[in-house]
Amino acid sequence: MKRFHLILSVICSIFLLSACVDQYSETYTAYTPVYLSYGDLRSAVKPSSPRPIEKPGKIYFKGEILYIVERLKGIHMVDVSDRSHPQNVRFIELPGCVDLAVKNNTLYADSYVDLVTLDISDPKQVKEIARLKDAFPYTIPPTERPLRIDRVDQEKGVVIDWTEQKISRKVEERPRINYPMRPWDGWAEKNGFMNLGGSSGSPGSTGSTFGKAGSMARFGLYDSYLYAVDNTNVQLFDVSEDRSPKKQGTPQHVGGGIETMFIYDKHMFFGTSTGMLVYSLENPAILQRKANYWHITACDPVVVENGYAYVTLRAGVQCRNQSINRLDVLKLSDDYRTITPVNMVNMTEPYGLGIDKEMLFICDGKAGLKVFDTKDKAKIGNNLIAEFPSIQAFDVIPVNGYLFMIGNDGFYLYDYSNPKQIKLTGKIPVVKKGEK
Repeated sequence: MKRFHLILSVICSIFLLSACVDQYSETYTAYTPVYLSYGDLRSAVKPSSPRPIEKPGKIYFKGEILYIVERLKGIHMVDVSDRSHPQNVRFIELPGCVDLAVKNNTLYADSYVDLVTLDISDPKQVKEIARLKDAFPYTIPPTERPLRIDRVDQEKGVVIDWTEQKISRKVEERPRINYPMRPWDGWAEKNGFMNLGGSSGSPGSTGSTFGKAGSMARFGLYDSYLYAVDNTNVQLFDVSEDRSPKKQGTPQHVGGGIETMFIYDKHMFFGTSTGMLVYSLENPAILQRKANYWHITACDPVVVENGYAYVTLRAGVQCRNQSINRLDVLKLSDDYRTITPVNMVNMTEPYGLGIDKEMLFICDGKAGLKVFDTKDKAKIGNNLIAEFPSIQAFDVIPVNGYLFMIGNDGFYLYDYSNPKQIKLTGKIPVVKKGEK
């Protein structure tokens, strides 16, 4: 009997100790969320007077307007009809905006968890005409330092910022929810962006009703659909009725580490952290994988022209690669099922790129903008046409002899109609807070 009581006492002690472990006090420094309520989020969209560009993000071109994302704040509308004097003419206040795409006179953009549809037929009277609530996964912004993140309460709204606080509380052991970080657009780590990708529209989209985006795109238009990609999935929206997009089925899984998308010749090309994936758009509602090309882990957008893909690989902490910075040139078979490496060119810090009639434009980070002749695919590195080293280049859109480029210090417009005399024709600089 005594032995029984002893065993019982030991078991009780174990349970008591377990109970003590389940709840305890701790003091720690953490990031606590700053919220924007859903009500405020969904009543914030409005056009306003032009404002200085402070934190430029992705770019998109349609008609004679270049759209520049002001990271998480809204969209600048820049009139580029006079290529020598681009004019910042309007600002659209749109909290949480990272990506956009334009069809006819309708602009689609993300606003944290929502897909917002805007009528842009009159730049002075831009207005919201539709909103799909909770169209995208709940995400949180990146933090500046590797501190603990305090609990997030989705019911309070979307997380727009963090405050650093010392916290003391009794903590119960419970599963923690790991919210995905906001899928930024691959900007330099020093600018506070997580290199999980990026972006709007697609340079290879079919139809004159669509605009054209940079290579960091995560939004794409094709046929009657708007595609939006996150780290692993593509969400489809039926935009056959421009002003009334509809969510199309469930997200389609396409792989892991997806960073960018590029649509060309009825195919979708994904730049991922480990390679390039090729999907057929023969049935635009159901993506079918055709091929893949694997490379070392790196950040990599992709562009395609006339049977060749051009992929930049960049090193960096967020890219999980500390040494490789290069351009890969890949030959694509006629049916896009076979990918053959043709050339590798060392770069300094490559980000976005663009291709137009065998002229390849590469944003080489702190090394600036570089322009190559690609006629001889095996000797691209020896065929540098021009370089502009005094800028921090991020992404480009080449269109009919003019290049729209966004960089760390502003928007640049180049005339490349004469490849031997590429010249800067216009610029809108970034204005830091406190400056005029």
